[in-house]
Amino acid sequence: MYGILTIFRKEMGDHFNSLRFLLISALIVMVGVIITSMVGMAIREELKGMAKPTLIFLLLFTSTGKLFSFVQFIGFFGPLLGIFLGFDSINRERISRTLSKLVSQPIFRDSIINAKFLSGVAIIAIILVATVLLISGLGIRLIGVVPGAEEVSRLVIYVVISLLYISFWLGISILFSVIFRSAATSALASLAIWIFFSFFVSLGASVLSDAVAPVSQTASGVDAEMLMRHERVQRLTSLVSPMTLYSEATTTILDPMRKTTRTLVLMGPLERFSMSRFQSPLPLLESLFIVIPHIISIVAITLLCFGICYFVFMRQEIRTV
Repeated sequence: MYGILTIFRKEMGDHFNSLRFLLISALIVMVGVIITSMVGMAIREELKGMAKPTLIFLLLFTSTGKLFSFVQFIGFFGPLLGIFLGFDSINRERISRTLSKLVSQPIFRDSIINAKFLSGVAIIAIILVATVLLISGLGIRLIGVVPGAEEVSRLVIYVVISLLYISFWLGISILFSVIFRSAATSALASLAIWIFFSFFVSLGASVLSDAVAPVSQTASGVDAEMLMRHERVQRLTSLVSPMTLYSEATTTILDPMRKTTRTLVLMGPLERFSMSRFQSPLPLLESLFIVIPHIISIVAITLLCFGICYFVFMRQEIRTV
C-alpha cells in the first residue's frame, strides 16, 4: 500500500503540472459551458410565464440544442480523455529509463500499474465532478430551478457511469502503452480502437441486419415481424460497442420519461392509447433496474481490460540499466 500511495501522489503531481491536463480540462469545461448556456437560454424562453415542471433541470444535460447534448459530447469525446491520460504512462517511463529505477525500489511491481491506473481514474473523476457542478451552477442561474433530490441522485449515477466508461478507455490506452515501446504507436492504436467503436460498429450492425433480416417494401406494407427482427439484430450487434452501452444507460438515467433503452417499439392503437394514459416519469429505482445490465457490462469490460493490462505488465521483462 505504501508503494501505491507514493507512486499515486507522484502521478497526480505529474498530471496536475502537465499542459495536457490543463488543455483537456479547459476544452471539456468550455464545451460544457457553451452547451449549457445555449440549452439554458432556450429552456428559459420556452418556460417564460409558465409554471416550471418537475425534472426540468436534467434537460441541461440531455437536450441537444443547436449542436449536441452534454451527454452526447461525453459519450463521443470522453474516450479521448482516457486515451490522452494513459497512452504514454508506461512507455514514457521506459523511454526515459525510469521504469527500471522504479522496479528496483522496495515496492511491489504491481504497485506501479495499479497506481498509474488509479491516478488516471482520480483525474477523470475530478474533471467530471467539476464540470457537472459548473454546469449545474450555471443552469440554476439561467433557468432559476434548483434540482431536487431525485435529480441530484440521477446526476450522481450519471457521473459514476461516465467514470466507469472513460476508465475503460484509460485501461485501453495503458494496455497499449505496456505493449508498445513508442508513445506514438500506442496513441495511434488507442485512437484506432476509438474510431472502430465510434463509426464501424454501427456501420457493421446496419450491414449485418440488412443481410440477416432484410426489410422489403411490399404491396401490403412493411412486414412488422421482419422489421422487428431487423432492429433486434442491429441492436444486439451495436451493443458490442461501449459507446452504445454508455449512451443507452445515461440517456435512460437522465430521462425519467424514458421507459426502455430501445429506440423502436411497434405499438397498435390500443397500446398507444394505454401509453398516453400513463405518461408519468419513472422512479429512479426503476430506471436503474432498466440499465443494470448496461452498467454491469461497462464494469466488466473495464475490469477485463485492466486485468489484461495488469497481466501483460507483470510478465514483461524490465531490464535494469
